[in-house]
Amino acid sequence: MKKAVVLILLILGNSLFAQVQFEAKVSKNSLGLNERLRVDFTMNADGDNFVPPNFESSGFKVVGGPSQSVSQSWINGKSSFNKSYIYILLPTQKGALTLKQASIEINGQTYKTSPIKINVTNAVEIPKDPNEAPAISADDNLYLVADISKTNPYLNEPITVVYKLYFSYNIGITNWRELNKPKYNDFWSQNIDIKQLVAQDGMFKGERYRYVVLRKTVLYPQKSGKLEIEPLSLDIDCQVPTNKRNFWGQALMTEDSKRVSAGSKVINVKALPEKGKPEDFTGAVGRMDFKVKPSKTILKNGESMDLDVSVVGTGNMKLFTLPKPVLPSALEMYDPVHDENVSTPLTGMTGRISDKYTIIPQYKGNYQIKPLRFTYFDLGSNSYKTITSQPITINVLDGPSIASSEKANPNDVAKTKFEAAKSFAYIKQKTSLQPMEKDDFLGSGLFYSLVFLPFLAIPFLIIGRRKKEEMDNDVVGNKIKKSNALAKKYLGDAKKHLGNKEPFYIALEKAMHNFLKAKLHIETSEMSKDKITELLLSRKANAETVSEFIHLTENCELARYAQSSETAIQQDYDKAVVIISDLEKQLK
Repeated sequence: MKKAVVLILLILGNSLFAQVQFEAKVSKNSLGLNERLRVDFTMNADGDNFVPPNFESSGFKVVGGPSQSVSQSWINGKSSFNKSYIYILLPTQKGALTLKQASIEINGQTYKTSPIKINVTNAVEIPKDPNEAPAISADDNLYLVADISKTNPYLNEPITVVYKLYFSYNIGITNWRELNKPKYNDFWSQNIDIKQLVAQDGMFKGERYRYVVLRKTVLYPQKSGKLEIEPLSLDIDCQVPTNKRNFWGQALMTEDSKRVSAGSKVINVKALPEKGKPEDFTGAVGRMDFKVKPSKTILKNGESMDLDVSVVGTGNMKLFTLPKPVLPSALEMYDPVHDENVSTPLTGMTGRISDKYTIIPQYKGNYQIKPLRFTYFDLGSNSYKTITSQPITINVLDGPSIASSEKANPNDVAKTKFEAAKSFAYIKQKTSLQPMEKDDFLGSGLFYSLVFLPFLAIPFLIIGRRKKEEMDNDVVGNKIKKSNALAKKYLGDAKKHLGNKEPFYIALEKAMHNFLKAKLHIETSEMSKDKITELLLSRKANAETVSEFIHLTENCELARYAQSSETAIQQDYDKAVVIISDLEKQLK
């Protein structure tokens, strides 16, 4: 009896589940590339979480929908329910396509439709009502064009690409979508913003058209030879007039669509001529002017100056490097601050780029900064042009002098002293005579002293060894002593000037730089805030200590010209001792 009840329940359950239907229906199984397909996903019970198939991967695009249709009725006490999700599709390719499965949840169970095979053939002629047929076709009245300013430029010469959509006066554009964006391989590119699309009048194929500029791009070719610009492709929705008229005799419009492409373009890029190319040429192309300007040429001890190296003009302003000044060793130069004030109109980049160097003299005297050379390829004359700056003389009024021994080669000085001593040697007036026959060493007082001395030294060796072990075990104390000694070594000159603000901060800044030179093995000209931070952190230094070190170094320049009390100077000195000691313990 129990088995029979279970069997009946299973049959009823299966019949209930079998009553739920979810299927996909198509308006046709074979259609042309230009025809539309209607797909209905229908069910006889309401459900949730409807997931349509991926139409694009199936070879279709959605041009209408989704829309819903719901109906419910009662006949002879029995209710019926029907719900549909409706899509209008347009095929994107020919061939045997498969419309994939859709899914939905009904009563907690997931149902899926069966895949449907669709055969897409070539475009077919669609019979239309003569009154509703378009009077004109979008195919012959809608074009996408890429206007290129120059197809055979030099390497790094700017060219422009302007994409224009031409359409006849009878067509109205309702929407457009990018299918393929243009690709500029081997070009440096800069898009120019178009704030508003404006229809303009123009000529195309000898006839009057309207056109809209969709995109403007400036390109700089980065290699010579044939370079391809891949096309821009659009999907255009438009309205075209029909032969049907309204009450006032105006033509009624119908929806149409077209895919347009600007086509790929080939640019033949000419290499820059090798004949006459200077060795210092770094790739600048255009029309430019070069200037080197110091902020001042007369300095006092401890003062700094700025040297501005700049290029002004039109060309590939962001695609070359500026020449670097060469200074005497007595002038200390810091990493430059690079500045760009460049705009990019349709004619190409224009503006000013510069490198500003901070220079601090170490000794008094007159020093000359050698002339700098800047070479560019002039597009006006198609030749190389070199601009040479004037030499700059820096006069340092006071400060320490360069020792004469530092100017000479130390090897030459030592050699001269040796030769002079050899030439003017004199006869010694005192002599030290020793007997030719010596006493036997065995049995002498020196012999017995050397025999018993090691035994006498044993207690001292034991005591010394214990002391050394105690000192070696005191790792923290040893590091503190070593760090404090190193800090005092570097800060010795600064301590001498604790009562004099400007010499103190000059000496303090040098001490900080010398510490970095010794620990990181870099030159002052290589020091910058970012590089110092990177190197110290890579050596396991504490981030807070590094930040304090950078802040104190930057404060040295400002404190020279600001009002400071003796208390503030003493605090900066104590802070420098602590920071250098901490870094010495932390660096690995």
